[in-house]
Amino acid sequence: MNVLWLQSGGCGGCSMSLLCADTTDFHGHLSSAGIELLWHPTLSLESGDDAIACLQSVLAGRTGLDVLCIEGALLRGPRGTGAFHLLAGTGLPMIHWVQSLAERARHVLAVGSCAAWGGITAGGDNPTEACGLQYEDDRPGGLLGAHFRSGSGLPVINIAGCPTHPSWVIDTLMALAADRFSSHDLDPLNRPRSYADQLVHHGCTRNEYYEFKASAARPSDLGCLMEHLGCKGTQVHADCNIRLWNGEGSCVRGGYACIACTEPGFQEPGHAFNETPKVAGIPIGLPTDMPKAWFVALSSLSKSATPSRVRQNSRADHLVVKPAVRKTRLK
Repeated sequence: MNVLWLQSGGCGGCSMSLLCADTTDFHGHLSSAGIELLWHPTLSLESGDDAIACLQSVLAGRTGLDVLCIEGALLRGPRGTGAFHLLAGTGLPMIHWVQSLAERARHVLAVGSCAAWGGITAGGDNPTEACGLQYEDDRPGGLLGAHFRSGSGLPVINIAGCPTHPSWVIDTLMALAADRFSSHDLDPLNRPRSYADQLVHHGCTRNEYYEFKASAARPSDLGCLMEHLGCKGTQVHADCNIRLWNGEGSCVRGGYACIACTEPGFQEPGHAFNETPKVAGIPIGLPTDMPKAWFVALSSLSKSATPSRVRQNSRADHLVVKPAVRKTRLK
């Protein structure tokens, strides 16, 4: 399976994250699955004329293209010309190359939230007219248009994240190489269900504090980050606390609130990332499946039943009160 990887308007963070894949032999890992990396701007030896020759060979049909991976937002400015981002040595806009290569590809992958929705690059006034491959935030369209389908008949596969977890990318490529990926493996925003059918909340080490609504007041506190510090983990689709980063961590485990980086529009929440907007003391962003009335009732009950141990530990950066040691055998 031939894979071509291009970087557009972004920071390169998804490529850097990819290098942290859980393997001692990155290229061997791909090769064992029959995956050939035709070219990657930072991982390949070829550059200049050799790199351009690779792209031209694909367009001419001499080299088959199974997967086109795009990292970074697509820069359409100024005024739709794409001239803000020319592919070096060609004089042609990157958006021209992406559109042409996408027509040749059996599958097209948007690697990262910039390529999927526009992401950070499309924030603010968006002077570069940045967009995703097939979305602008949560609106279908983007560079390729809402009706685009690759050679396989699938839309753009949005491996969203800022950055992506390396296994989200590797697992998707492995599934494609094994011909075990279909439209049923995509969620409503065309993200792979292998990670998007989970919530960041699942597996969170702060869940006991969440259940008792024992909230942190500072990032260093052990308590739940949802009520006061902006955590959106109960709403965000990703398995960050199940499939840990670098084998041992996640944002919330490091004391940082989940900022919803796999979701469209996360870059402009309308408030500071570390603040929870509220109405009448109730967070606006509630868990995805929970009606507001239920949440209010549950919160009141939970807070009234919060063990002293949980309450004290939630406002500390270490366990102040340890769980009691008692017999657990049933009589």
